[in-house]
Amino acid sequence: MAQVVNASHRSNRLLAALEPEDFAAIEPHLELVELTRGQILYDAGELISHAYFLHNAIISLVNIMEDGSTNEVVTYGREGVAGLLSALVTREAFGRYIVQVAGTASRIAFERLNEVRITCPSLQLLIMRYVEAFIAQMFQTLSCNALHPVEARCCRWILSMHDRVDGDTLPLTHEVLAEMLGVQRSTVSVVARTLQTAGLIQQGRGTITVTDRAGLEGAACECYGKIRRVYQRLLPCTYPQPPPK
Repeated sequence: MAQVVNASHRSNRLLAALEPEDFAAIEPHLELVELTRGQILYDAGELISHAYFLHNAIISLVNIMEDGSTNEVVTYGREGVAGLLSALVTREAFGRYIVQVAGTASRIAFERLNEVRITCPSLQLLIMRYVEAFIAQMFQTLSCNALHPVEARCCRWILSMHDRVDGDTLPLTHEVLAEMLGVQRSTVSVVARTLQTAGLIQQGRGTITVTDRAGLEGAACECYGKIRRVYQRLLPCTYPQPPPK
């Protein structure tokens, strides 16, 4: 994991929302790091040593079943912090934290974060609001995975990635989509062809380009909008805004 010098801690929207005095308290403990695609930060049961305030990187928390099958439980982007919730009591990772999109993050040792938030009531409140939004996101995602068709869930996942990535082209393969959605790769291939034929996306080698965002939103399930509204209510201006049309 490489250190970087050309990134800003304030690229994370939670850190950007802090008042100057609270940011000054946490800044000395933040370390800028580069995250690479496919990197596993923690596996299930491992001790969490650091929390990651993400900038342009995207991390998935993935559940691994005994037979090796996987599905994504929640996505972290520049609106959040990965590793915090698991570390509140046992400090053991719930599942696998895997980097889906390479980028930068501000890393902080969990002990230092705990010390700062105890002494900064506004930081404590911000984190509590984030935890509530995170739990609501996880709740909605689990319901989505159980109840909604794969086509709608695929559109939701592409949209959530699009919100967190600069530009319309997403570094997404059918294999990654299949793992995140908990379905066969062949199923994702059929869905992707359908979305491309409808003019909603354009597939490339290891990429998916969003060509009709409004159409994707229309094809996605209700969960995409519900998750956005939770963040907008609890943490105004922190959830990534959709790219301009």
